[in-house]
Amino acid sequence: MDEERYKLKKLINMLEKIKGRHTELVSVYIPAGHNLDAVKAQLASEADTASNIKSKTVRTNVITAIEKMLTELKKFKKTPDNGMVLFSGNVSDVEGKPDYKIWVIIPPEPINVKLYRCDSYFVVEPLKELIEAKNVYGLIVLDHKEANLALLKGKNIIPVQDMQSYVMGKFRKGGQSAQRFEREREEQIKYFFKKIGMKAKESFSQIENLKGILIGGPGPAKEDFYHGNFLPENLKKKVITVKDVSDTGEHGLRELVLKSEDVLAQEEIIAEKKILDEFFKHLAKDDGFASYGEAEVKSNLQKGVVEKLLLSEALPEEKIEEFSEIAKQFGTEVILISEDTQEGVQLRELGGFGAILRYRV
Repeated sequence: MDEERYKLKKLINMLEKIKGRHTELVSVYIPAGHNLDAVKAQLASEADTASNIKSKTVRTNVITAIEKMLTELKKFKKTPDNGMVLFSGNVSDVEGKPDYKIWVIIPPEPINVKLYRCDSYFVVEPLKELIEAKNVYGLIVLDHKEANLALLKGKNIIPVQDMQSYVMGKFRKGGQSAQRFEREREEQIKYFFKKIGMKAKESFSQIENLKGILIGGPGPAKEDFYHGNFLPENLKKKVITVKDVSDTGEHGLRELVLKSEDVLAQEEIIAEKKILDEFFKHLAKDDGFASYGEAEVKSNLQKGVVEKLLLSEALPEEKIEEFSEIAKQFGTEVILISEDTQEGVQLRELGGFGAILRYRV
């Protein structure tokens, strides 16, 4: 997980713990490209409506939260490219001693949720889904009549291309020889598969963080497509599973993702394990290409010899920020390691600091 997402994750965890005494915590999501003046007008209207709340305390808390949001929004001429999210409310633990806070978040990726909610908690679920979307997967579902291409970001399926074929049905018309009919039908299928491969190349090849491709569909078409030479070799290498699903279209895409959850979870773990395996192999060999411990890693980092900096997510946030800032000065890749694997736990037990070096020190 990169540093920006890590900080957002920490903030979300903190916001989740805040509970209002009444429906007085305000959450606002402004999607990318949305008219900011329209949002300001809506919030002003919500403040007018809140003036009718019977409880004086709740009324004051809601109106104050909205006013804080309006003050912050005045600093923006337009909605940021990725949209924005605001949380505001009285977060005091002591009744009668208000503590009004506001958080303004510019998400790391475009957010498409539009929301105004006044409740006893902050609505953080859409943000949580966004930080889970660090990897992108290509989706292809197909049969002989239809193909659908999409991207999977976190839990969001984003349609890319819908294609219809002109493949003849299985039953030939009178007067056609069976052999000729089958030959023509096979040629039409191959042509359709080639078109799918070309669209996949257009849709997926330019995505830098494409983690893998999932293929699915009813019947044998998906296997014929995968095993044939229809996908460019660089994309074929990224296929991580071929699943049998009951349909194409939107339903087929959802089913493909659902049936691939185990594979996707394993892919995330494997990527992390590869980095940690490299680190621990260097340590086991004692070849001088790895170091651990806060003082030693910091020293190597400041010398500019660290290629990959491994930081456990269990570390205090200020330590992660301190080491990440040093890493930026030397073009060092920062990798935040979870505790979801045995190796991640090992790193934590080593103190939480690890480094793979550019050369032997």
